[in-house]
Amino acid sequence: MARRTTEHQTRVGPTSPSARRAGALDVDALLADPKTGIIVCCGSGGVGKTTTSAALALRAAEQGRKVVVLTIDPARRLAQSMGIEALDNVPRPVTGVVGSGRLDAMMLDMKRTFDEVVESQASPEKAQQILANPFYIALSSSFAGTQEYMAMEKLGQIHRDALKTGTYDLIVVDTPPSRSALDFLDAPERLSSFLDGRFVRLLLAPAKGPAKLMSAGFSIITNALTKILGAQFLKDLGMFVSALDTVFGGFRQRAQQTYSLLQADGTAFLVVAAPEPDALREAAYFVERLSEDGMPLAGLIVNRASPAPESSLAAEEALAGAGRLRRDDTGTLAAGLLRLHADQVRLVEREQGLRERFATAHPQVPTAVVPALAGDVHDLDGLRRIGGLLADAASA
Repeated sequence: MARRTTEHQTRVGPTSPSARRAGALDVDALLADPKTGIIVCCGSGGVGKTTTSAALALRAAEQGRKVVVLTIDPARRLAQSMGIEALDNVPRPVTGVVGSGRLDAMMLDMKRTFDEVVESQASPEKAQQILANPFYIALSSSFAGTQEYMAMEKLGQIHRDALKTGTYDLIVVDTPPSRSALDFLDAPERLSSFLDGRFVRLLLAPAKGPAKLMSAGFSIITNALTKILGAQFLKDLGMFVSALDTVFGGFRQRAQQTYSLLQADGTAFLVVAAPEPDALREAAYFVERLSEDGMPLAGLIVNRASPAPESSLAAEEALAGAGRLRRDDTGTLAAGLLRLHADQVRLVEREQGLRERFATAHPQVPTAVVPALAGDVHDLDGLRRIGGLLADAASA
């Protein structure tokens, strides 16, 4: 996957309202560009991010790309829409893809990914001890931040395998549905801070050197903790900590490499939002955070926009007409329809105003607007329709 700059990606930075506004987001150009190797979709919950990720992956595959879509969202909607009974930590082929490309889908299993890290970095005997350790089990299953760490690990694994085997030329990542969607950007720094922390270094000290003073000090601490927590507790903790340098040191290095990969020009971040104040406020946060971290932002996708009425009748004119109608049955029905028309016009104007406000604050962010559909997307045809609407936004 090449990392050269493409014209479809922009490094977002400080902008001013007077800056020239970016045009529409050209999704097809982004997907077709062979230099685009990773697309990361991020956004708050309930904005259609998972569906957007799947639609982008399907459209790229049907344009001839070899694609894998990785979802970190615990929802099962992606599997359902792609006709797969269940997603897990192994890429599963999606059947029904039209064209010469291919599409696989997978869902992050953070426990299994963590186990894979241990098994690859330790001897079989040592790995078995770590996997059975209660501290490891708790850390790998529910420790805060583990999901983000493992997302970085799995993305790095897929990318490294793709470079070696050529299995994929595009990875689409669907991130968690909240501000924690960008927490994986902090994984290398957080892990480094943990491993370099004073308590961890103290626990590792006896294994790293024979300094009598440090060992004596450590003995005093462990004797006190043994009385409070018990000998088995400290034995499990000591064994777990002693494995940190072997297992997590390698992960830390790979996480930093993956972080650099995300900053490379072959990566494109897409921020997904709904035309609502809270969602666009979250989108602004994502744009600013990506800017701070020097990540390549491809653009904003505004999902589920209200369609404009076919009639050009203004809301004020519709309400005035409704007020003039007689109070008979026919007049009441017509007046009701006019009021519904007025409500729809005002809703469209409100959403347009919100988008314009975002564009004024972030004029260099290309945008694609996708209209709301009548029903939920639950199959490949629905995903194709979403992909078509994303592509049409460039010419709208």
